[in-house]
Amino acid sequence: MARWRDGHGELTVAAVPDGGGELPPVRVPLEIATSYRARTRGLLGRDALDGALLLSPASGVHTFRMRMPIDVAYLDRRLRVLAVRTMPPGRLGLPRPRARHVLEAEAGAMARWGLRAGAEVRVVREGP
Repeated sequence: MARWRDGHGELTVAAVPDGGGELPPVRVPLEIATSYRARTRGLLGRDALDGALLLSPASGVHTFRMRMPIDVAYLDRRLRVLAVRTMPPGRLGLPRPRARHVLEAEAGAMARWGLRAGAEVRVVREGP
C-alpha cells in the first residue's frame, strides 16, 4: 500500500452485496491528513464536510470541540472497514485493534454510501 501525504483525492467505496444484488461503487471527495498537524486539526472548527477525511495513521478519534456529529469508519491496513460508528460531539472513541486508518464524514453519510463493516475502499490521491 502506498504512503500518502496531506492533500486531496477520491475515496471509492467498492460495490457491496445488497440483498437483491450489488450496489455500484460510490465515489466521494476526500481530504487526506497524514501529518501530525493535519491529523490533530481534523474536523475541528468545521460546520460541514463535503465528502470524507482520511486520518492516517490512526486507530482512534475524539470529537471534543467538534460542532457536528460524525460517522467514523475504522480501516485495517488493506483498507477494509472494521467498524462504523456515529459519534456526537464531546466523545472519546477508544482505539480499535487492527485499525490503521480512520475515515470521518458527516453523520449519516457513510450509510448513504453503503459503507459498513467488511466493505473495501480505495484511495486515489490527486496531483503528483
